[in-house]
Amino acid sequence: MIERVFPEGSPAPKGPYSPAVRAGDFVFVSGQGPVDAATGEYRYGDIGHETRVVLENIRLILAGCGAGPADVVKCSVFLADGRDFGAMNEVYAEFFGETKPARTTVECKFANPKMKVEIDCIAYRPR
Repeated sequence: MIERVFPEGSPAPKGPYSPAVRAGDFVFVSGQGPVDAATGEYRYGDIGHETRVVLENIRLILAGCGAGPADVVKCSVFLADGRDFGAMNEVYAEFFGETKPARTTVECKFANPKMKVEIDCIAYRPR
């Protein structure tokens, strides 16, 4: 069964997509940018700040699906500037700790030119 999930308290989508989709025991979290969950406004800053905002949004969405960071099996990280990798990686390591999901990191150009980072993930959480 496929379920589209719109967790209360998580950022509202800025487009035609679901924040998360649960397919069986897997949770697919859409790419999250540095958006304030309460206001829906972007919270721009340095890469460390934006990464924290993004990962907190992921935490909120996962929680709304009954999962958490320890359930994440794969992340994709998108950076506007590859030179930000080290600072992003420090915050990412704090967030995931010993969990260490599989990861892909790429440098890209965002539709929103002020954004520095976007992260999506896949979690495994049996019901």
